[in-house]
Amino acid sequence: MKALWDHIDTCQKAFEVFYANKWVETQPFEMEDEVKKLMKTLKDMKIDKKANAYQGILDEIKKWLVFLPLIAELADDSMRDRHWDMIKSKLGVQFTIDENLLLRDIYNLNIGKYQEDVEEITDQARQEAKMEKTLGKLDGTWNDIEFEFAPHKDSGVQMIRLNEDNFDLLENDQQSVNGMFASRYLATFEDRITFWNKALGAIGEIVVVVGEVQRQWSFLENLFIHSDEVKKELPKESEKFIGIDKEVRKILADGYEKKRCVAYCTQEWVLPGLE
Repeated sequence: MKALWDHIDTCQKAFEVFYANKWVETQPFEMEDEVKKLMKTLKDMKIDKKANAYQGILDEIKKWLVFLPLIAELADDSMRDRHWDMIKSKLGVQFTIDENLLLRDIYNLNIGKYQEDVEEITDQARQEAKMEKTLGKLDGTWNDIEFEFAPHKDSGVQMIRLNEDNFDLLENDQQSVNGMFASRYLATFEDRITFWNKALGAIGEIVVVVGEVQRQWSFLENLFIHSDEVKKELPKESEKFIGIDKEVRKILADGYEKKRCVAYCTQEWVLPGLE
């Protein structure tokens, strides 16, 4: 039994060192590895495992093996103030995350009793962090992406196109946004996700429609504007096309002026004007 009591003493000293750790400096993975070693040593002992002392230290080690993985999740960089507020609300206590908070303070909250709730909240934090990263990437990428332009003969019109790489990026980013829409944690970033869903959808739709409009316009412009014979044979159609030509030029000129895809395509009048 002396070996057991010596091991119990070793465990208690290790736990006391853990307790004294400042929360902001806690290394839960290293601690968990150490506790697993303590558990292995305990289980390898050739002693009466029904003894109260054995069962007592076994239960204490088990508590640490539940506690430390939860601590690892709580210490994740994805945790924000709103998630800590959820933790505090679930536990029914208030505390401050600062230099004065010790691991002992967290241990005494008995968070193992709320394991499922803590895991749910930390999972939410991780998922929201992924969304935040994706949204940040969208902000940093699409707010700067511009259309490419090519002059149409000597008409003064700049034809709009989205290059192939950006079109592929558009399709991939639309899938990412759709994935966020399906998340159970949509609420936190719902406004931003909704914006990008609409913005990328508008870009995709306008790229297709403007391509078709430009093809039709360039063909008809050659007939009704530059062919005197067509003007004579189809005077009404030629007169009607003048209005269409003016509208198309206005829409394409605005695209050339705006240049950036998001700035141009999120204008509510552009798509109806093209259609």
